Amino acid sequence: MTELSNNAIIYALLALNSEAALQREYVESADVPADEREDEEEVLADLEQAFMEFVDFYKGRCKADKQLPSIDELLNNPL
Repeated sequence: MTELSNNAIIYALLALNSEAALQREYVESADVPADEREDEEEVLADLEQAFMEFVDFYKGRCKADKQLPSIDELLNNPL
């Protein structure tokens, strides 16, 4: 199995963060049909769980590679 590169992890983190934000906006809007709300909330929970797992993985990488930006720097600075 090929090890994930730092860039792949960073891209995955940023993509999951964006997708979770979009899903959260959708779930909080009035656009979600009542019969789909539970499914959409589950999708959001899955996205947030995946994001947190990548955050934990990335933090481990940061300990091993001090040149990587911190998770706060990565998420709070525009690319």
